[in-house]
Parts: sequence; C-alpha cells; structure tokens
Amino acid sequence: MKNSLNSLMIAIVLLLSTTINAQIKNAKTETLKVYGNCGMCESKIEKAGSLKKIATVDWNQETNMATITYDAKKTNTDEILKKIALAGYDSDQFIAPDDVYNNLHGCCQYDRVAKVPVKAEVKTVVTTDEHANHNHAAMETSETPKMSQLNPVYENYFSLKDALVKTDGAMASTAAKELLASINSVNMNTLKMDVHVVWMKVVDSLKEDAEHIGDTKDAKHQRDHFNTLSKSIYELIKTSKSEETVYYQFCPMANEGKGANWLSKENTIKNPYFGSMMLSCGKVVETIK
Repeated sequence: MKNSLNSLMIAIVLLLSTTINAQIKNAKTETLKVYGNCGMCESKIEKAGSLKKIATVDWNQETNMATITYDAKKTNTDEILKKIALAGYDSDQFIAPDDVYNNLHGCCQYDRVAKVPVKAEVKTVVTTDEHANHNHAAMETSETPKMSQLNPVYENYFSLKDALVKTDGAMASTAAKELLASINSVNMNTLKMDVHVVWMKVVDSLKEDAEHIGDTKDAKHQRDHFNTLSKSIYELIKTSKSEETVYYQFCPMANEGKGANWLSKENTIKNPYFGSMMLSCGKVVETIK
C-alpha cells in the first residue's frame, strides 16, 4: 500500500512538472536551497519567485529545496532568488535584508546560516563558463560610478513630463513608448546591488504605467498614471542618482486634491498635471544631486 502511494505521488509530481514545462517556453529546471520553516514560508517563497508563464517555484518544507522552472530566455535563477531574498528568505546565493527577515512572522524566522544582507553582498555560485563570464562582466560594470544605462529612462521620463506640461496627449504617448523601450533595454544584472534592489521593486510598475500612457492620447488618463510613474522614478533616481541635479516637485491640487509629485531638471515649476491651466502651481520639495 505504501509503495503504491509513493508511486502515485511520484506520478502526480511528474504530471505537474510536465504541465508547468508546457506552459513555460524555453523551460529550464534547477533545484536550489532556500531557507525557511513552515507552510507560511512555502507560500511566500513560491509567490515571491513565481511569475506567470515565466517562472514557477516549488519549495519543499522538509528539505528546504526549491525546484525552480523558468524561461531561460527571460530570466535566470539569480533573479528569482533575489526576489525570494527580498521577501525575507535566504538562499546560498543571496541573503535577505535584515529588516525584511526581522518582519517575518515568528514561526517563519528560520535559523540563518549567514548574516550579510543582499544589499551589502552578493554571493554568486558559478555553474558554467557562460555564467562565469556573465557574472564577471556584471561585476566590472557594477563598479561604474555613473548609472549610464538608466539615463535613457530618466531622459524619456522628462520628455513625457514636458509633453504633459503642454497637455499634448499624442506627444506624451510617443514619449511613453520610448520610455517603455528604454526600460526594457536595461540590463539589471549590470546595476549596482542597491540600485538593483530598487529596480526589481519598481520595474513592473514602471512598465505598467508607461504602457497605459503610451496606449492613449487622453491627457487625463495619462496624468493618472504619470502620478504613480513619478513615484517609481523618484525611488530609482534617489538610489542611482542622475548625472545632473533633479528637482522633486509637488502640487497639492493634483490627484483630485490629494496632491501629486513629479521630477524635473528645472527648478522652475511647470506643472504636468494641469499644464497652462495652473502652470506654476506647486513647489520644490527636494533637490536630488
């Protein structure tokens, strides 16, 4: 009876694995250590690392082993393990930030093997020569003081802001499409770790807002998404820094009276939420150098 049950469980696992591989293109599967304790950990680890049609994670509570199936052309295990680390769970490659680990439920606070968080140190396990070359190049690029590959993202954001100042929906749509292209061109593996952490946090929101703005010429709808887009850009530029001074500005009348921020290369207020109707409404609340 026991053997029959084991055989049934193996068959179910194989069936699920086949189904997952069929849904994910260019599927590759790896099994890696991810530390945790309980069923709540399992849920959080699998949710953090999974992305529809791109990656799935199956974590075993007893062995602390995560079976990761992913589209090898769109992501890799490093990126998946970083997302899991940002949810509070260490692996042998990446260590969760201390504050995130400390905020886990008591039953989820597993015994930590290492004490250095992902923001400060990245441990890389090299499995092939290709990965070795890739990681070596990423380490060299990450030392570059200027985050030059993010400059097109910022410049396209400023172009979008200027278009909204003019209440030009067509121009804003074009700028948003160029912004989306520049976001998609960013190679996150070459970013410094602190910038990488923020990029992973905001990139999905950046893409969503840019897509919405690019898909319409309605300035009102564009401005709704420009509000959340600006919040993400602010988080990113605060960490990576721009090559020139940037002014974080605020209008208390925007967003239906709730207020909204934007970034500008000019100290002078030119309001993107109202344009010529209330061009000078707002103030500089922070200067980012």
